[in-house]
Amino acid sequence: MVPGSLPRTLRDNALVDYLVRVPRQSLATLGRAVDLFVEVLGFLIADAIRLRLPMLETLQQTWFLLTVTAFPAVLIALPFGTEISVQVGSIVNQVGANSLAGAASGIAVIQQGAPMAAGLLMGGAAASAIAADLGSRAIREEIDAMRVMGVNPIQRLVVPRFLAIVLISPILCVVIITSAVLAGYVLAVNVNDVVPGSFWQSFGAFATVEDLWFAIIKSIVFGMLIVVIASLRGLEAKGGPRGVADAVNASVVLGFVAIFATNLLTTQVQSMFFPGQVG
Repeated sequence: MVPGSLPRTLRDNALVDYLVRVPRQSLATLGRAVDLFVEVLGFLIADAIRLRLPMLETLQQTWFLLTVTAFPAVLIALPFGTEISVQVGSIVNQVGANSLAGAASGIAVIQQGAPMAAGLLMGGAAASAIAADLGSRAIREEIDAMRVMGVNPIQRLVVPRFLAIVLISPILCVVIITSAVLAGYVLAVNVNDVVPGSFWQSFGAFATVEDLWFAIIKSIVFGMLIVVIASLRGLEAKGGPRGVADAVNASVVLGFVAIFATNLLTTQVQSMFFPGQVG
């Protein structure tokens, strides 16, 4: 045995403990996230029926989240649209089908690029802001103080942020689609010598209204996942500033994983029940 190393039996036991503990903790976290989502929906429906939705707080959170995500959305969309136009343009020019550049923009941007970019943007900027805000409140014991005063922190704090994410998700998705498609159009027309009419004709033939609705729905689903994960991590933060930083990091990482997994599932469902058609 190498001096300073653990005996093999202890290493094996540590490995077994890790393989058992991590899935158990993951399932427990998933269960708490589902409970939080159900509780948020319950408060949301009850407040909507009683006309007591926290509109002022929702609008404030919507504006705040837009300020931290709208401009980065444009910055993401412009190079994304130009990159697609460059890559597709170099291929279609070789086969003499440069009129299909618009179709590539419609398929790549609307079906996959825009909702994924919106989800990752919310998973980075919005999730960090939500987790940091709620985590700071948790370590200052504001959450416990609200419970002592009979105020439910989920109803007061999480529901407005949930509504705000639902509101900004389609906005970000449409902004990214518009910016990316226009950037790809400008590059295709001025660099790849694509005729403007053929660009929009192929774009309209392959991109449908159903694709746009699916993209918006996917972005909303991604947003709901993000706000639930970030809120859960923020409310459970402990241990001072280090705990807030850990909550922010965990919310971003888990949010990205959830977005990629959900995108894979929704894409399969869409391709199975709503296959693409040339209109």
